[in-house]
Amino acid sequence: MPTEFVAPTKTKAAPGRHGGPGGSAGRSNGDGAWPSRAPASSVPANSAALGMAFALVAIAMLFVAFTTTYLGHRQDVGWKQIPLPWILWLDTGILVASSAAVEWGRRRLRSGDTMGFRRALTTGGGLGVAFLAGQLLAWQQLVRQGVYLSSHPHSSFFYLLTGAHGVHLLGGLVAFAVILPRAWRGTYTPPGSVAVNVTSTYWHFLTGLWLYVFIILFWL
Repeated sequence: MPTEFVAPTKTKAAPGRHGGPGGSAGRSNGDGAWPSRAPASSVPANSAALGMAFALVAIAMLFVAFTTTYLGHRQDVGWKQIPLPWILWLDTGILVASSAAVEWGRRRLRSGDTMGFRRALTTGGGLGVAFLAGQLLAWQQLVRQGVYLSSHPHSSFFYLLTGAHGVHLLGGLVAFAVILPRAWRGTYTPPGSVAVNVTSTYWHFLTGLWLYVFIILFWL
């Protein structure tokens, strides 16, 4: 009897993870294990953290130089200290509260509370604006008392140090102006964002820097 011929069947390749046969996401390394991949945000996060570290060191060195010169002038004969503007007490509390709100918002984002994150970040930015307005009021208070930039060394360093801090704080407010609209659009999701973390670190640094300036100007 003639032998019946059976046509060979073709084996269909298993689709990759994205639906195509042998897709890049569906390839294994030969032993059945999927190749490991580094997180997409790891490199930008590390670069941002390194850049921020360099920036903070540069700012710290600038204020150390100011402090060294300031302490040297304090030994001058006839050194006169300006009166402490009362609003600086309130201003200090405002900035500390702003830093606390920003940190609270960052933790809310990590825990998945995006609405709490948005509200806390908005509060922190608003308090930052209030702090800067308080600085201007402190300057106006001194001007009304006849204390100007060139009145004597202490007044010169007061305007210099608080002005330099204010300029850097203004840079932080620019960062808030960038991330706040994105936060309310839902751009940032748990577990966090590089932009939010970097801005928070910078803001906490400025809060500590202000406490340092406040102490050396009036309590050291």
